[in-house]
Amino acid sequence: MAQKMDLKRDFSSEFQFLASRSGGPGGQNVNKVNTKVELRFNIQFSQLLSDNEKQLILSKLSNKINAEGELIIVAQSERSQIKNKEKVVERFYLWLAKALHVPQKRVKTNPTRQSVEKRLSDKKMASLKKQDRKQFPGL
Repeated sequence: MAQKMDLKRDFSSEFQFLASRSGGPGGQNVNKVNTKVELRFNIQFSQLLSDNEKQLILSKLSNKINAEGELIIVAQSERSQIKNKEKVVERFYLWLAKALHVPQKRVKTNPTRQSVEKRLSDKKMASLKKQDRKQFPGL
């Protein structure tokens, strides 16, 4: 059974941001300003996630989670800290949505009588076409 998880919750109160010097574009600005932004979100201590959701996130995003149980997302592609912060938050919600998505179970169906008959008649036509190509039929 597929569950639809609502992501209309505001996790911003549980975010912890760290800024440091970036290695990205920016010329001399790179050497002076902390534009690289790192978002840390502790999954275990989150008040907005249920236990089931926490387990899903821990299993699906395990390569992005450190030993303390923090989800770490980094952005340094932009020249300003504000834009990198926006990118990190956007990426957080995107990853959270992917991690909490439970795929819908496929319902197995049988082919219809008409589709079976069409497939068989197409096979028969292809067989006849190949028979006609033979130089000496029956040999």
